[in-house]
Amino acid sequence: MANNDAKVSDLDIAELLQTEDDVRFFLEDVFAENDPVLWQRALGYVARSTGMAKIAKKAGLNRESLYKALKEDAHPRFDTIMRVLKAMGFKLMIAPITPVTPDCVAEKTVKYSAKKKKTPKSSTSTQNRRRS
Repeated sequence: MANNDAKVSDLDIAELLQTEDDVRFFLEDVFAENDPVLWQRALGYVARSTGMAKIAKKAGLNRESLYKALKEDAHPRFDTIMRVLKAMGFKLMIAPITPVTPDCVAEKTVKYSAKKKKTPKSSTSTQNRRRS
């Protein structure tokens, strides 16, 4: 019989993040998932790959506070996340989840125009009735 003493090592994503491009692409992919727990974990990997002490110092935190803020069950303040991102050389940007299609914009324009037209007509017809 074969020996079942196979060893499996833990994968440390922080060790895989070797270059600035690695970090940027990793964070872009993780942020695209729109999962706050995953974001937090990813920031922890990036901070470890860069150096927790270095990121903590740039963010104005102590190293222990940074570890606590980025651990899985923590609930860091938004201010802390923003400071950590800035320390890493990143910023958050807003983008639509799905691209806005011209049909959607046109549909809203038509609805808005219809509402806008109804208001003057109703007040005009009321004025005409009063005059009659």
